Amino acid sequence: MSKRVKIFTVEDVAGHRSSSSCWLSYRGKVYNVSGFLADHPGGEEIILRYGGQPVDNVMNDKEEHEHSEAAYDMLEEFLIGKVGTDETTVSDDWVATDDYHPDNTDTAADFAKNEFIDLRKPLLRQVWEANFSKSFYLKQIHQPRHLAKSARMFGPSYLEVFTRTAWYVVPAFWLPITAYLFLRSLFQFHGPLPAFTSNPYLPLASILDIPAESYLKVLPCFLFGNLMWTILEYVLHRFLFHLDDYLPDANYALTLHFLLHGVHHYLPMDRLRLVMPPVLFTVLQFPFTQLAYKLFPVAVANGVIAGAFTFYVVYDCMHYALHHTNLPAYMKEMKKYHLGHHYKNYELGFGVTSKIWDIVFNTVLPI
Repeated sequence: MSKRVKIFTVEDVAGHRSSSSCWLSYRGKVYNVSGFLADHPGGEEIILRYGGQPVDNVMNDKEEHEHSEAAYDMLEEFLIGKVGTDETTVSDDWVATDDYHPDNTDTAADFAKNEFIDLRKPLLRQVWEANFSKSFYLKQIHQPRHLAKSARMFGPSYLEVFTRTAWYVVPAFWLPITAYLFLRSLFQFHGPLPAFTSNPYLPLASILDIPAESYLKVLPCFLFGNLMWTILEYVLHRFLFHLDDYLPDANYALTLHFLLHGVHHYLPMDRLRLVMPPVLFTVLQFPFTQLAYKLFPVAVANGVIAGAFTFYVVYDCMHYALHHTNLPAYMKEMKKYHLGHHYKNYELGFGVTSKIWDIVFNTVLPI
């Protein structure tokens, strides 16, 4: 892949129109002519006039400035890439339906046309060795493709297994942890417990001795955790997973973006990549749970974390359902709303379980 010509967008070219950095496009190819400005026989002014633009008409206009065959040969010395396809599938005209089922992508035709990622090969290495600009990556990653089976992220199977997660893994893995944290909070409101590192076991035999007062203390913590998750759901989705404009134009940044969320927008109906692998959520939750333990007494923190984890499980299972399940009325509405985020406008509609924070922060997606 690294031997292929680098692919840019029209916007990439348009961003270089000064004497210090002047690009042109001609017949779909991109040229950096910054070092040629002073040597141009017609003067640098004429090049700067068309900087950042296609110059097909100008190059062929003898009245503007006639070019010899040698001039065209010289132009090739400044070749840095090509302009990629501008095809889009996401559109404000997209209409949500209750039974939306997109057609599968012709993988060979898609790669031949867009020269982005070959869906027939492991994906991650292609992004790591990318020959495209950040602008081209972001434009392509938000144009959904669809496959009958999950695309492969890694070549080796021992790595691939960590990237695929069936929806039921989330409740099976996280609900026991959540229940443990809730019970630990309950016991801690009743009396001191040994540190988890010295004795993680709970005195379950005395659970019936816990007074109602302890339940009344843990419940507000749990509900506060529920609320905190709804905020985190919105904040992480909008400001971490969609950190598009602030990404460095570097392959490591594109690869990280692709792993975190880009692959989901690229393949939004992939059944095995709709919920977070336990390894990924373990990493994401760590700074927030540690912050909870810094801010609150340990009994309160455990109750808050239990509430947040409960709503995380609801969020991930609901996310899967919004893509692949027949749903009751409220969830049908949220399904249309969330699919609109994928197929209508990915810069709006960040709420998955509800629209409440989209309403608060004025990012509601009209459906």
